[in-house]
Amino acid sequence: MLICVTNRKLCKDDFINRINEIAKGKPHAILLREKDLDISQYENLAKKVNEICVKNQVLLILNQNIQTAAKLELPLIHLSMPDLRKYKKEIKMFSGIGASVHSVHEAKEAHELGATYLIAGHVFSTECKKGVPPRGLTFIQEVSKAVTVPVFGIGGITKHNFRDVLDSGARGVCTMSEAMTCMKPAELADSFIRR
Repeated sequence: MLICVTNRKLCKDDFINRINEIAKGKPHAILLREKDLDISQYENLAKKVNEICVKNQVLLILNQNIQTAAKLELPLIHLSMPDLRKYKKEIKMFSGIGASVHSVHEAKEAHELGATYLIAGHVFSTECKKGVPPRGLTFIQEVSKAVTVPVFGIGGITKHNFRDVLDSGARGVCTMSEAMTCMKPAELADSFIRR
């Protein structure tokens, strides 16, 4: 399973068109990240991306913006560990609750707090975490063994190395840079399945 994480600052072409092309390729989900937007900007973007996801029958996960997800009646939310702790009562309205984890301890805590899936990383070296050592495949193995919910690896994952992450116990992978920069976004999900 592939989750495409957005970052319009990496996108050199039209962002909405790229999202549309990615959605045509049918990844498992699109995670609308865009941390720098204020609430109203994020909400407007979420409406547009949701239309694309609904049309293409692709899941949309909103990042951090619980109020926007509730207002738009979107069932999937992804949170940092601090926000998962902070909003443990509010998250009950969502059917899918993701958490970003960076240790086995956090993975277990997120699971106990109600996370239905985890994004664990970063697995490989990545420009997004320059100078921060990657946690590696052993980390994915340990997290996957510690919880019963699906684990998705993130960080430096490409169509050339994703199988190593799956072989380490992850249920799926996330990609941001490749999703935002590849030449043929409509073929991205397929390239992560067929290789």
